[in-house]
Amino acid sequence: KKGRGNLISVQLFPPELVEHIISFLPVRDVVALGQTCHYFHEVCDAEGVWRRICRRLSPRLREQGSGVRPWKRAAILNYTKGLYFQAFGGRRRCLSKSVAPLLAHGYRRFLPTKDHVFILDYAGTLFFLKNALVSSTLGQIQWKRACRYVVLCRGAKDFASDPRCDTVYRKYLYVLATREQPGVVGTTGSRACDCVEVYLQSSGQRVFKMTFHHSMSFKQIVLVGQETQRALLLLTEEGKIYSLVVNETQLDQPRSYTVQLALRKVSRCLPHLRVACMASNQSSTLYITGKNHPPSSPDPAAELRAPDPPDQGGVYFEVHTPGVYRDLFGTLQAFDPLDQQMPLALSLPAKILFCALGYNHLGLVDEFGRIFMQGNNRYGQLGTGDKMDRGEPTQVRYLRRPIALWCGLNHSLVLSRGSDFSKELLGCGCGAGGRLPGWPKGSASFVKLHVKVPLCACSLCATRECLYMLSSHDIEHQPTYRDLPASRVVGTPEPSLGAGASQDPGGAARACEEYLSQIHSCPTLQDRMEKMKEIVGWMPLMAAQKDFFWEALDMLQRAAAGVGPGPPTPES
Repeated sequence: KKGRGNLISVQLFPPELVEHIISFLPVRDVVALGQTCHYFHEVCDAEGVWRRICRRLSPRLREQGSGVRPWKRAAILNYTKGLYFQAFGGRRRCLSKSVAPLLAHGYRRFLPTKDHVFILDYAGTLFFLKNALVSSTLGQIQWKRACRYVVLCRGAKDFASDPRCDTVYRKYLYVLATREQPGVVGTTGSRACDCVEVYLQSSGQRVFKMTFHHSMSFKQIVLVGQETQRALLLLTEEGKIYSLVVNETQLDQPRSYTVQLALRKVSRCLPHLRVACMASNQSSTLYITGKNHPPSSPDPAAELRAPDPPDQGGVYFEVHTPGVYRDLFGTLQAFDPLDQQMPLALSLPAKILFCALGYNHLGLVDEFGRIFMQGNNRYGQLGTGDKMDRGEPTQVRYLRRPIALWCGLNHSLVLSRGSDFSKELLGCGCGAGGRLPGWPKGSASFVKLHVKVPLCACSLCATRECLYMLSSHDIEHQPTYRDLPASRVVGTPEPSLGAGASQDPGGAARACEEYLSQIHSCPTLQDRMEKMKEIVGWMPLMAAQKDFFWEALDMLQRAAAGVGPGPPTPES
């Protein structure tokens, strides 16, 4: 402008100086600044800026990791890492955060046990988060969860414990790791061999170790069976399943013995299958097939051009007890007690990306983001709106594109993203013991729980006493769903991505008529209010709209009960 002399643009400064200044901003501000203009987008996206941010967030991190954008990925992993938990009982029912290990390079997965929590980071370090007695600011001694941490081991690939939902049974922790072994006599150097180390969850003491031949490389471990016949299932890099059996009751005895590693029947009978991941509970195992090796090219078009295996995304099941088989499939017609390892193929309309396996029910998520539930539905844990068992995968039509899915003993949880990019937690099934916060009577449909969800929450699980959520954002491994082709869209009341109109007005009208008939069948006003709350959770509304309707229905319900029109209390 006139009278102000020559203007100085930020573009005249050396790029190194601008990057150095921007690196002192918080990560959230760096991302926001990069969205203002093209110049700042290039500067804020430079690896030099993220290298300085990463060194500031994790000064002990020596290597940037792997990937297309290694420093940016490492910085965001360490900025968003966190483990949050909410106890079901007691006076304080708010979300708390565990201690954050300074040495951790992001959080990859976690597992709560009877007394403590274990976290694996992206560098292969397994941390042991302990519960302990600590003194508060007022000088009082109180019991806190996950407030102290130590490094349990390094070089870990995966870990597992007793697959039952009750953490009382999780006495031992099985860690799949890589260790350097001395070479044979007459040779120099050492070789890297995979091994399974067993630790006591109470103290972190290693009680057992088994080492495999250096030619075998594994990537995942799961457990199945009883303590005296504990089967360890190991997934190789080539997609084959090996198993071995140990007696868990004798692991604490100081002795050495040999166990036999055998190829699992699913890999013997179906040698063409390449298993991508496994899930298990005490009496069943689920396998999801996938590509043998992901494409190395970072170009998305290269992945689209790569031919898919004929059975990629297929699901195969092992069921070892007749009771669970009846709950899952509704019949014992094909169950063979003499051949319990025979894999059963599930009939599904699309490729499956991930799954959740409970005691007698399961959930599957396909490439289009659709959720399919199957099994026992005594408490409404399938979220289908009723309590009828399902012997085959049944779609939950009012939920799409979940971030995470978890199935427990008799309830299910879904981590979802709202239309305003906020996260919300939905649950269905039994609500006893506070396991569905805000819904003590439970629900036969997925309803929004009264839990404040972290912005970068990516996985969750629940125990009898507590709800856990893991926060971590990996910019290179986000689930990407495909758009459902128009020819395969069923008449469901889903909102359109365009003008906001329904894709199928006829289907929406039929759904509303069904909702009205369900409300009319309720005998009392209170029951109709509760049913209306469930229906609001089913309807494809924005998160703010659902909150509005739920709060309005709560006000009407309190007024009908004679509580009065006053403002809601914190307890309510």
